[in-house]
Amino acid sequence: MGVRNAPPHAGSMLESLRGLGYAPATALADLVDNCVAANCCEVAIHLEWAGPASWVRVIDDGNGMDDAALEAGMRLGARDPRAERASSDLGRFGLGLKTASFSQARRLTVASRRQGGPTVCLRWDLDLVGKEYGAEWPLFEGPSRGSEHLLAPLEQMEHGTIVLWENLDRIVTDGFVAADMIELADRIEAHLAMTFHRLCDGPRPELRLFLNGRSVKPWDPFLVGHPGKALESSEYRILHTAGVTAQCHVLPHRDMLKPAEQEAAAGPKGWTQQEGFYVYRNKRLLLSGGWLGLGDGGKLWPRDEAHRLARIRLDIPNSADAEWKINVLKSMANPPVRLRPQLHRLASETRETARRVFAHRGHVTPVMGSRSNDVAETWQVRRSAQGTSYRIARDHDLVASILERAGPLKRDILALLRLIEETVPVQRIWLDTAEDKETPRTGFATAPQTDVRETLFAIFQALVKFRGLNQAEARERLCRTPPFDRHLDLISALDVKDTE
Repeated sequence: MGVRNAPPHAGSMLESLRGLGYAPATALADLVDNCVAANCCEVAIHLEWAGPASWVRVIDDGNGMDDAALEAGMRLGARDPRAERASSDLGRFGLGLKTASFSQARRLTVASRRQGGPTVCLRWDLDLVGKEYGAEWPLFEGPSRGSEHLLAPLEQMEHGTIVLWENLDRIVTDGFVAADMIELADRIEAHLAMTFHRLCDGPRPELRLFLNGRSVKPWDPFLVGHPGKALESSEYRILHTAGVTAQCHVLPHRDMLKPAEQEAAAGPKGWTQQEGFYVYRNKRLLLSGGWLGLGDGGKLWPRDEAHRLARIRLDIPNSADAEWKINVLKSMANPPVRLRPQLHRLASETRETARRVFAHRGHVTPVMGSRSNDVAETWQVRRSAQGTSYRIARDHDLVASILERAGPLKRDILALLRLIEETVPVQRIWLDTAEDKETPRTGFATAPQTDVRETLFAIFQALVKFRGLNQAEARERLCRTPPFDRHLDLISALDVKDTE
């Protein structure tokens, strides 16, 4: 049986690699990975608008490379993804620098120097592939003519690397103008702030990122330590694997956040798209949101409004890349089958808490029995084989006291309650919520204090005169009852004279 050697055609291969699906932001994140692997402390990214001559440059102060290391780094498939790597290594396939760069630009130049060594420079130019005699995969030495000044900052550094993109045919397309470059820079900043937030956070960060001279401020998707959070769990170790940990978070309802916090917490993609698992490798974010294909009854969990506050941090070691099916773009992850039950349990509990926080606008109702001394819930949710219905609680203190005192009007009042129950505009509420991406305002969120006070007086009177509580007991019960627990000053002012 014969064997044939069938190397790929360079031009076709390189053009095909351009279609892997990188966006400018994810491509630059791959370059930052290389900087981190080179033990850098600082990375400076610059996007220069100059029409067709626009360029992008990444400078890091890492270890740098000598000629042999640079040539290996510029070679496609320079490493075996199955080979063992340093635990801090963020790469795997040996493709990131090239595929990320080619996805945006036709010319890639890399210059580097090690401590005490000379500057070395190599360049790929896709327009020249196949045009050099005797070199099907031509790797040129030195920068393109006229681009030397763009590599000049390296001469002032003791060690480091510069990556330069030119001929940005996938960025500067027809109709692309300076304003588009500014908007692109904003999207890149948001993505980098999210992807490397754990490396950039703290008073002494492991990494400092700059974009066009401005420091990139890390974005924490979990609002760690925020007092309004309903859940910030301990760190769980996932069993039957090595080095995989999880931490569950339920963010505060927007009613418990300041306007600036609301906007920041939504994240680059918005609340619903940011819910779910956040998968990290060596503190680098790989996947931001989504439920990893988990679900119930054969149906996958969607990203929806009810669970928008649920976010779960999941850390995996780089030795688990193949098992978790991490792709070249570092944008997909698929947990091993044996781990899915554990992840499902953690996610189910987190989603349920998030759903309760969302439904109660930040005020979570604990499990049955723990609030027996509070005022009863106004609405009771009943689920049956026929569907879900919503009923006004007849044992609510105010409702019960009114019915007790209603006399001949009791029948009419009960009929009115039944009419309200049967005409709740559920479909309208659902539609408004879907369109506005937020539940309608309830819980006296926008009501004047006079309205809140009048309702409080009525319930206070029911508790004292109908339930037989003394005033202190009535105030205490109201203080524990949403939504009145947000109006403690009004409750403290209640007095027996108000009930006369």
